[in-house]
Amino acid sequence: MAYFPAFIKLDNKKILIVGGGYIAYEKLDHLLDFTQDIYVIASEFSDEMMQRIKKENLKYEKRLYKEGDIKEFAVVIVAIDNIPVQAEIFKESKKYNCLCNSVDSVDYCDFIFPSYVKKDDLTIAISTSGASPALAKHLRIYLQALIPDGISEFLKEMKDLRKTLPKGKKRMKMLDEKAKNYIKNWSK
Repeated sequence: MAYFPAFIKLDNKKILIVGGGYIAYEKLDHLLDFTQDIYVIASEFSDEMMQRIKKENLKYEKRLYKEGDIKEFAVVIVAIDNIPVQAEIFKESKKYNCLCNSVDSVDYCDFIFPSYVKKDDLTIAISTSGASPALAKHLRIYLQALIPDGISEFLKEMKDLRKTLPKGKKRMKMLDEKAKNYIKNWSK
């Protein structure tokens, strides 16, 4: 089954990462593009993970996960190889209405991490629903190369126009034409 693409606003949503290795670090790195409200629990931390936690001034605990740890969190990322613990945390996440992602265990996931391109306000997500993460990665690299460096300035201009122009069909048409022309001109 395909995943529904959605962008979640993480303001005021605490995130827990369970795990301190390479995969946990990758998830942390992606999440830091969108929020700083991240807490990490792991029995062991890689040097890279610990350096990033300290650099970003994140809270962490060096210990095993225990039942109840997720009760204050909106999202939990389970980045450990222990499948029975992944299953337990996923089951517990339902009790607290917490979204859960268990790395490489789709049976214990409410959502997956897509490959994505992020340039300021522009975010493009790419997913193959797990069929080929390699294709998603290479498509991301391809798309990233297509996006012009000036996209941030254009998006700021569009945001300012949306704030100042009255809502309605005239505004929609003008903004649509402006976006169409921008894309048309960058592809030349």
